[in-house]
Amino acid sequence: MNETLNTRRTGRAGLKESFISPLSEVVNCPPEQALTQLDATPSGLSAEQVEERQARVGLNEVSHERPPTWYEQLFRAFLTPFNGVLATVSVVSLFTDVIFAAPGDRTFRTIIVLSTMMLLSTLLRFWQEFRSNRAAEELKAMVRSTTAVLRAESDRVQELPIETLVPGDIVQLSAGDMIPADVRLLTTKDLFVSQAMLTGESIPIEKHAVPPSANTLRPAAPDGSQNLLDHPTACFMGSNVVSGLASAVVVATGNRTYFGAMAKEIVGSRPLTSFDIGINRVSWMLIRFILAMTPIVLLINGFTKGDWLEALLFAVSVAVGLTPEMLPMIVTANLAKGAVVMAKRKTIVKRLNAIQNFGAMDILCTDKTGTLTINKVIFERHLDMHGQEDSQVLEFAWLNSFHQTGLKNLLDISVLEYAEQHQLTEQMKHFKKIDEIPFDFARRRMSVVVRNGGNQNLLICKGAIEELLPLCPYADENGALPGGVVPFTDEMRKNVRQLTRRLNEDGLRALAVGYRWLPPEDRTYTVADEQELILAGYIAFLDPPKESAREAIAALTQHGIGIKIITGDNETVTRKICREVGIEIEQTKLGKDIEALSDDQLAEVAEHTIVFAKMSPLQKSRVICALKSRGHTVGYLGDGINDAAALKDADVGISVDTAVDIAKESADIILLEKSLMVLEEAVVEGRKTFANINKYIKMTASSNFGNVFSVLIASIFLPFLPMLPIQLLTQNLLYDISQISIPWDDVDADYLKAPRKWDARGLARFMIWTGGFEFCFGSRHGGLLEKCLSKFKFLRVSVVIVDG
Repeated sequence: MNETLNTRRTGRAGLKESFISPLSEVVNCPPEQALTQLDATPSGLSAEQVEERQARVGLNEVSHERPPTWYEQLFRAFLTPFNGVLATVSVVSLFTDVIFAAPGDRTFRTIIVLSTMMLLSTLLRFWQEFRSNRAAEELKAMVRSTTAVLRAESDRVQELPIETLVPGDIVQLSAGDMIPADVRLLTTKDLFVSQAMLTGESIPIEKHAVPPSANTLRPAAPDGSQNLLDHPTACFMGSNVVSGLASAVVVATGNRTYFGAMAKEIVGSRPLTSFDIGINRVSWMLIRFILAMTPIVLLINGFTKGDWLEALLFAVSVAVGLTPEMLPMIVTANLAKGAVVMAKRKTIVKRLNAIQNFGAMDILCTDKTGTLTINKVIFERHLDMHGQEDSQVLEFAWLNSFHQTGLKNLLDISVLEYAEQHQLTEQMKHFKKIDEIPFDFARRRMSVVVRNGGNQNLLICKGAIEELLPLCPYADENGALPGGVVPFTDEMRKNVRQLTRRLNEDGLRALAVGYRWLPPEDRTYTVADEQELILAGYIAFLDPPKESAREAIAALTQHGIGIKIITGDNETVTRKICREVGIEIEQTKLGKDIEALSDDQLAEVAEHTIVFAKMSPLQKSRVICALKSRGHTVGYLGDGINDAAALKDADVGISVDTAVDIAKESADIILLEKSLMVLEEAVVEGRKTFANINKYIKMTASSNFGNVFSVLIASIFLPFLPMLPIQLLTQNLLYDISQISIPWDDVDADYLKAPRKWDARGLARFMIWTGGFEFCFGSRHGGLLEKCLSKFKFLRVSVVIVDG
């Protein structure tokens, strides 16, 4: 496992170490120079340029897993360890019953029966997975994305499929648009972009066409993979516009985008899951029993009877008798039945093995943004400078948000919605707007000037606390009353910083609200008027948890599943969400903390850490592999491109229907509704499935062992073969037919309380002891055993026949 983990770490690190984004060459230069470097113009590319560049760089499509054809799925459905056991016995039977048999004794009956069992199992698995994959593809095909593109041959913007974009294209962006490629911004107006799908950060960030001054800019890393995401002039495929307008030039498309480079690293074979490893161990345990008993039977009968060909035929009988012929079909039927139950709960099970992996899962790792939270900013509090609820602060915030022009950003919308819900808007609609001072990246604040029909104008400024406090020499102690305004002392500033720190610790993003009374002039107001402000208080926003999150996590915990949060968001916000949903936080780690750890050290740390924050996609994947190396069965719930690697490395990857395509492709299970309670239902269904599979394996394997053992003992004393291969096979099949109803059998409630895993050693012990007990006291061959033992008068016993 460590070797696998190290390999994956090296492979995934390839993006970080070798990928250089073309954006890094143009983000710091002026827009005009960026166009020149890309051989583009503000009016767009010509048809000839588009055709030439498309031939050179290809379509704007990222690497993704091609849906398997029906015959590929059919072949994969056949390749199971249990089918391998039956196929091995069939090949041996081919030699003994056909090739080496006398012409009059040749028979294909054993081969036909075993082949029929393999065929039924394969077709059942194929049909269930084929339907699920087809449903997932139909879900993906429901959305066809287009973007507004400006081309030289047209004097207007065209809506074109995003896959037709090439470097140098000019695109227009507005609220709600998905960024169609990696672009360099040319013009912007109040542009806010959500990069949650790439970074996990739930709060939208400001983007700007002109780079800020050098002293405020965090430079992009030379490899273009670290701080480039934070650059204000760059937007990335997979992110989306929250508010504002922009035009941009396409710099990179397809696999040369940041999104595409990550997707290319992720596409490929999947690691073995807990189910795969468990099934392999059980299969090899059965094979080892066959390999151990067959030579013993051959030697005993060869020496006692002297007919080695007959002894070989009987050895094959033993191999056939030990094989649970209907095992592949019963296992597949159990899994298929679980998938059908989940489908009724609006859940697509893409890989049947994921059903059992749910039952074995003892750790669920989940992203925060969009999974535990609703991924929507909610207006949470309006406080005065002492931290008390203040309606005057809300009124000021509403006036500022309502009267600004252009598209409102996510924060403004949440303020307006809150005021509307609480019917606080009517008394403020008589204010008349005089002017506004728009938001910009350098100031990180915006102001409006309104008049209330009186003899004064009111300037209201809303913005980042660290930007607004230096402009406030005064503070409002008792609302917007002249007597309540006092000098803003150093002690008061200290208290303000403590208050805002507490808000941040509660996972809230806080903005300051200040105001200033001015003469009733109808003039143009400028940034110079944003001075001598009075601090009114603060407004705070939250990306709240989903309503079902607390209940779902409590239910999972009761079922013995530990919850760990692995997110790209910051630690403070994540801690707040954890408290909201009832997750006890014992220890937290940041991405930078685990970067220097070896795989063994990380495995030890991951065992005791609940929250991992500021995590990169590679670091998320490393944590999953580290937990698996400690023997855990790990599930991962995520919906972004930054979750895709972890989804693939987990034993069971879970995504949602609104996730990015690469996340849905990497997942084993797709939830079609937002309620997290379906996870608890899936866990219970997984444990029921495992319990019923385990019932069949234990009953059949132990019964077969007891039968074969009794026949083996009888063969020592009888001058003829007790049973032929086809007779043992027919007997086993008649017994197995009664087990077909096992997938619908009930399971004790106590059995569902804890995770369940495959235990090949326990199964072997069960086979030996229960099979031996059946041989001695209750075999289906009890009459035969009694006859053999009757030859020894002093060992004569009465045998009661109790069918297994």
